[in-house]
Amino acid sequence: MVRHKDGNLDSLAERIQNANVIVLSTHRHCDGDGLGAELSLYHGLKKIGKKVSCINVDSTPKKYHYLDPDSYIQYYENDPSLPEKIDLTLIFDTNDERQLEPLYPELKKRSQHLAFVDHHPVLTKGPQPPHGSLIDITAASTGELAFRILKKLDIPLDRQIARAVYTSITFDTQLYRFIRNSPQSHLIAAELLAHDIDPEEIHRALFGNQTVQKMAFLAKALGQIEYHCDGKLAVLKLKDSDLFHYNLDPDDSRDVIDMVMNIETLEAAVLFREDSEDEYKVSLRSKGLIEVLDVAESLGGGGHLYASGAFIKGDYGKFKKQVVDILRTRLCQELEEE
Repeated sequence: MVRHKDGNLDSLAERIQNANVIVLSTHRHCDGDGLGAELSLYHGLKKIGKKVSCINVDSTPKKYHYLDPDSYIQYYENDPSLPEKIDLTLIFDTNDERQLEPLYPELKKRSQHLAFVDHHPVLTKGPQPPHGSLIDITAASTGELAFRILKKLDIPLDRQIARAVYTSITFDTQLYRFIRNSPQSHLIAAELLAHDIDPEEIHRALFGNQTVQKMAFLAKALGQIEYHCDGKLAVLKLKDSDLFHYNLDPDDSRDVIDMVMNIETLEAAVLFREDSEDEYKVSLRSKGLIEVLDVAESLGGGGHLYASGAFIKGDYGKFKKQVVDILRTRLCQELEEE
């Protein structure tokens, strides 16, 4: 199943060239892909004289400190001021406007043009991105699309731009494990490495630097995994109180589901992260035997066919049963047919 909206790089580049006041943003609870793409264009557009600003919904996780995001990004939750008139707004790593609430309505109201730059499938149930968005689901990361834009605008790379693009690509491909059967991620990375970007520092920040508190949290969390469908499906709930107890941020739990998916016998997993009372971030993963995107969409979320998520409000038991029943039924059917 292919679900995408064709974008035109030439027309988007022309729109950027014709704009003076440009705002860049990404989804709330930003990750390395959206942040890296956003900052790479920020530094690049500054080089060609654009009046550009980054405005995100909420704060940047601390592990991205090496990009110095707080020096360049305005956080709407702390400072809701926006330019009165915006020529162009570019939103990275999502095509779902709900992922920028409550910022998106204000950006839409003030922007002459607004476009998403993304590599996720367009939702079948939910808001549709505006005309002129650049969405390519064959790209392994949004950073790959940001790189194409920089090249199209003839903006020369420098260390700041290269480190941001490298962050985006490296994060979303998980150290080049998931590259969509394309050489592009490696080819781009090879060009970026010529700019003294210190890839070892970036790798440690993204996937290393585990603290004693994080390891203690993981030891407790991973011991609470529930297994279904003869060990093919894993379910895990992370409690907000546990994150608080170990002095961790919600972003510190982002990699837990990927650790769970390293279990050899698993085919799929679902993680519920409690953010506050009756509010959860749901993460769904599959190794490819079943799709999980439509499950995320049914909860008001989105993502990729085999890696998706949603934010939900309500009774945990009800949502858990709903999701687990769907995944267990699909898995058992597929396994019976093998």
